[in-house]
Amino acid sequence: MLLNKFLKASVRSGIRLQNSAAAASAAASNNTSLGFSFELSEQQKEFQQVARKFAREEIVPAAAEYDRSGEYPVPIIKKAWELGLINGHIPQEYGGMGLTIFDNCLITEELAYGCTGIQTAIEANSLGQMPVILAGNEAQKSKYLGRMMEEPLMCAYCVTEPGAGSDVASLKTRATKVGDEYVVNGQKMWITNGGKANWYFLLARSNPDPKCPTSKAFTGFIVEADTPGIIVGRKEINMGQRCSDTRGITFEDVRIPKENVLIGEGSGFKIAMGAFDNTRPPVAAGATGLAQRALDEATNYAMERKTFGKVIAEHQAVSFILAEMAMKVELARMAYQRSAWEVDQGRRNTYYASIAKAFAGDIANQVASDAVQVFGGNGFNSEYPVEKLMRDAKIYQIYEGTAQIQRMIIARELLGKYKK
Repeated sequence: MLLNKFLKASVRSGIRLQNSAAAASAAASNNTSLGFSFELSEQQKEFQQVARKFAREEIVPAAAEYDRSGEYPVPIIKKAWELGLINGHIPQEYGGMGLTIFDNCLITEELAYGCTGIQTAIEANSLGQMPVILAGNEAQKSKYLGRMMEEPLMCAYCVTEPGAGSDVASLKTRATKVGDEYVVNGQKMWITNGGKANWYFLLARSNPDPKCPTSKAFTGFIVEADTPGIIVGRKEINMGQRCSDTRGITFEDVRIPKENVLIGEGSGFKIAMGAFDNTRPPVAAGATGLAQRALDEATNYAMERKTFGKVIAEHQAVSFILAEMAMKVELARMAYQRSAWEVDQGRRNTYYASIAKAFAGDIANQVASDAVQVFGGNGFNSEYPVEKLMRDAKIYQIYEGTAQIQRMIIARELLGKYKK
């Protein structure tokens, strides 16, 4: 079995393969010699197959119950961690596999196919860890990334506030330096994994001067979740992705040692925003995974449901809906893969990442809605899977930068090219 093959070949378990960086380099070299190619390497195909098998055997059967109960999917997360399906982006020197963003996106799409609530809980680790991966020093990486590989721990990206989501410059949480520590006061909101995190990446205003440029006014911190003064709010009951843990986090005179500052005071905004170039491609991959699930469910149903003496897939009205769905899914996949490929080449991918995130998020909503339409009355009923997909899809147009914010970024990047 492929899964057993991976277990034998791993560093610890699952797909934690030795020399993955060398293998990825060799694959990249081969692809370069072939020119432009859509072919995945054999290793990438194996990653994809392991994630696909896990999603269909472990996630899909449990997804509906987790959606109903809202319970955090601890057993599934533990199994995913054992297989190496979490934290694939952590560098090898800290115990991880050091996978490329492209490789991680392949895994993310497959997990999202099973349930985006479960996948979001898993993917939140990527967002929380990315500032440390990009800006942490050796001691910080070893301490906070290393522990994630020793046991199935979660972390969180603690930035959004009740009155400041997309408008990050309006954050009110303050960090005041007192001796060798910073004292933090403020409130965060809509924090994924907020109540399950072992530690947080926290963005807080360290310069009280309202005239200070946004790029220099904020500092990024690593904060232990059990630090005195941290108050975890109630689990929010959301429209979709209900088993994902979303909460408000309050900081009351929370003391953070200066060694937990990333890079230095005033560098936080650039770190926080820079993380998105690496994490938006996987978000787009998650949206694509949901869209693929909606397409599969709708197509299978249309091949079985009969009206007027034939299966509804043979009615042009329905077949055209399915064709439009397929077109959108394929293009969303190409968009996230291009954005992931760009950042893996060491290039700034802000433009492509925002295109992928905006397009795939919109497509997830359109395709899920079309799937409900194909199911007809059954699609509106919770006994069938597509109404959950429709509820789960909406957040892709909101979190990690709304659909409108992505368009602002795309327009800025586009116009910038013409102004040069």
